[in-house]
Amino acid sequence: MRPAPFALERYFARYEFSAPYLLSSSDCDGLPMREVLAMADDECRALWNDLRLGYTESLGLPQLRGEIAGMYEGATADDVITGAPEELIFVAMNALLRPGDRVVCTYPGYQSLYEIARAIGCIVDLWQPREEDGWRFDPADLATMLRPGTRLVVVNFPHNPTGALPTREEYAAAITAARDAGARAFSDEMYRLLELDPGDRLPSACEVEPEALSLSGMSKVFGMAGLRIGWVVTRDAAALQEMATFKDYTTICSSAPSEVLALIGLRARTALVERHRARIARNLAALEAFVARHDERFALAPPRAGSVCLLRLKDGHASDFCRRLVDKAGIMLLPTSVFQFGDDHVRVGLGRENMPDVLARLEAVLPEL
Repeated sequence: MRPAPFALERYFARYEFSAPYLLSSSDCDGLPMREVLAMADDECRALWNDLRLGYTESLGLPQLRGEIAGMYEGATADDVITGAPEELIFVAMNALLRPGDRVVCTYPGYQSLYEIARAIGCIVDLWQPREEDGWRFDPADLATMLRPGTRLVVVNFPHNPTGALPTREEYAAAITAARDAGARAFSDEMYRLLELDPGDRLPSACEVEPEALSLSGMSKVFGMAGLRIGWVVTRDAAALQEMATFKDYTTICSSAPSEVLALIGLRARTALVERHRARIARNLAALEAFVARHDERFALAPPRAGSVCLLRLKDGHASDFCRRLVDKAGIMLLPTSVFQFGDDHVRVGLGRENMPDVLARLEAVLPEL
């Protein structure tokens, strides 16, 4: 298989470490190592101090898998496989799909969620939201896409890049429709726990359907993207075994230091999540105030969850705007052309502490753009 070039990652490769100011990052600020180690309990401190840099268990550190399982109702450590989040998407798709299978995927979105299935030879239908309805994904639209041979329904809620979040009723309708069509749900939940209102939080797909696969990790919610640790949770033992068998041909196992650091972060997750949710709320307020001051140029359908949202440029030409902005002011914004989703929007990241300062810098140069 040879997937199409990953447009978003190529764009970030060009600007992420050269542009002084990032306004489109999807993660929360990375934690410094000293802070992570200061959060360690006695068990984790001993694991870290006694760590040997050998191979690790292919499914993941047992204590880490147990901690992950504790975040999902009805799950046990035996229901968890760890790896880099991108790797686990690749592994799951290759383990579960065959050429000619049908796949439905939320769109726009992280390109791996649909491009890997295409590269395998699957027929992929894209479930798109309505901007005029707050980027709502209508379950009735999904129902029309479910046909004989649909093997996988890929959903991403909270949604990247729009910040959309269905109601519990809409979410249940989507999961039920997939099950009734004989399809398995693959749920990208990388932004789950970052709801603006925790009361809006959806259950994990693996809690609702035994055959569903739920993907998450340390990158977005916990501010530990550099660990490259994620996980899939499913109560389908056969699917988990197929993933484990395929993973023998990718990384085999994860980094030993990363696993221990991830365990420390997860055991301190309540404080980390609250810190990041509060920052996102502050940054969203700053963005809404910016849009109100410049409503002749921008429009915003406010996000309900996650650390990203889409800002509409009323005159379009987002790619040109982003190019001029990075050249003029060193500010990186992400145009929706990298999602192959028109050229009228930019993705704004809400998870960084310096976001209001970068937004002010944008505002200062706006008359020159």
